[in-house]
Amino acid sequence: MPGPKAPALILTAPERAELERLVRRVHGSQAVATRARIVLACAEPGVTNTAVARELGVCRPSVIEWRGRFAEQRLAGLVDAPRSGAPRTVQDEQVERLLVLTLETQPKNATHWSTRTMAARAGLSQTMVSRVWRAFGLQPHRQETFKLSNDPAFVDKVRDVVGLYLRPPDRALVLSVDEKPQIQALERTAPVLPLRPGQPERHTHDYKRHGTLDLFAALDVQAGTVIASCQERHRSEEFRAFLDTLDARVPADLEVHLILDNAATHKTKLVGDWLRQRPRFHLHFTPT
Repeated sequence: MPGPKAPALILTAPERAELERLVRRVHGSQAVATRARIVLACAEPGVTNTAVARELGVCRPSVIEWRGRFAEQRLAGLVDAPRSGAPRTVQDEQVERLLVLTLETQPKNATHWSTRTMAARAGLSQTMVSRVWRAFGLQPHRQETFKLSNDPAFVDKVRDVVGLYLRPPDRALVLSVDEKPQIQALERTAPVLPLRPGQPERHTHDYKRHGTLDLFAALDVQAGTVIASCQERHRSEEFRAFLDTLDARVPADLEVHLILDNAATHKTKLVGDWLRQRPRFHLHFTPT
C-alpha cells in the first residue's frame, strides 16, 4: 500500500538552483547529489515518500530522513554532521614545528632524519611523524641529483635533439647512438644447470676471463630496434667501422640523423672525412 502523502516542500529560487547544481556536479559527492535529488523530488506537489523512493531507487527511510532534515535545516541539513571520535591530541603548532625541523635542520651524527629520530626530537610518536610526512609529501631518506650544463649552446642543442625525437624528418631515420666499453667476456668454468621445477638456475661461482669487448649500439627511436656491433677496442677506428655497419644496414634512400654524446672518438679527422663522403649522415651532439 502506498504511504501517506507528506506535506510538500516549498523551495525558494536560490535553494532550487543550488540543489540542481549539486545534482549536476561531476566531481562532487554522490551522496550529497542523491540527497539533493530526494529533496527536489519531494518538492513536487502531491508526491509521496514511497513514490520518491521507487523513482530514485533508494529506501523509503532515506527519503523520510532527508526530507525531514531539509525541512528543519534547509540546505545545511544535507551535509553530514560531525562524527564523534577521540579529541585531537596534536595541534597545528606541533605540526608546524615538525615541518620546520624536517626542512631546516639535520640530526647529529646522521645524514638525514628518520621517523624515530624525528619523533624523539619533536616529542611526537613515530606514527604521527610518518603520517605528517606522508601528508606533506616529505621523504628525508631520498636524495636526487641534478647537473647544470655550462654548454653555451645548451638551449639550441636541446631543441635540436628533442625536436628529432618528437618530430623526426620525413624520409629520415633517427638513431640514438652510444657505446658501452670494457664489457668483460666471462665464461663459467662449468655448464649452467638449467631451471627446473622447485630448483632455480645454477652456475659456478668462478669463471674464466676472455678479455673485454666494447659494444656500439644505435637505437631506432621510432621502431624500438637496435643495430649493434662488438669491437675489441674503443677508438675512432672502431667507431668508423660501426658507421660502416649503419651505412650498410640503413636503406640508401633515407637520411640518417645520429644523436650521440661528446666523446672524443666521435670528433676525429677520421670520422670527419668519412662523413664528408656520405652527406646523408648528420651528427647531433647532446649538450656537454
